[in-house]
Amino acid sequence: MGTLWSLIVAIVVAAVVLLIVSRFNLGLNVSGFGAAAISAVVIAIIGAIVLWLLGLLGITIGGGFLGAIVFLIVAAVVLLLAARFVPGLTVKGFMGAVVAAIAIGVVYWILAWLLGLFGIHI
Repeated sequence: MGTLWSLIVAIVVAAVVLLIVSRFNLGLNVSGFGAAAISAVVIAIIGAIVLWLLGLLGITIGGGFLGAIVFLIVAAVVLLLAARFVPGLTVKGFMGAVVAAIAIGVVYWILAWLLGLFGIHI
C-alpha cells in the first residue's frame, strides 16, 4: 500500500506543479486538474521512454553544466511531445517548453521542500 500511496502523492504533486506553472503564463497551459494529472502521468511515461532510448543509443546525461543543458533540452522535448497526446495541455513552441521546464523544476523543488517540512517526502 505504501508504493501505491507514494505514486498517488507523486501524481498529485506533479499535477499541482503543472497547474502552478500554468498560472504563470510561461509557455505552458493546462486546462484543469484532471488534464494536469493526466499530463503528469504522460510526461513521466514519455520522459522514461526518451531517457531509455537515449541510453540505448549510448547517450548518457552527465553532470555539470553541459549535463544540465542536455537535460533541459530533453525536458523541453518531453513537454512538446506530451502536449501532442494530452488534449488539455498546450505548450507555446520550443522556447516556451524550455522556460516551462525550468519553471517546473523550480516550483517542484520549492513544493518538495515545503512538503519535506511536514514530513512528506516525494
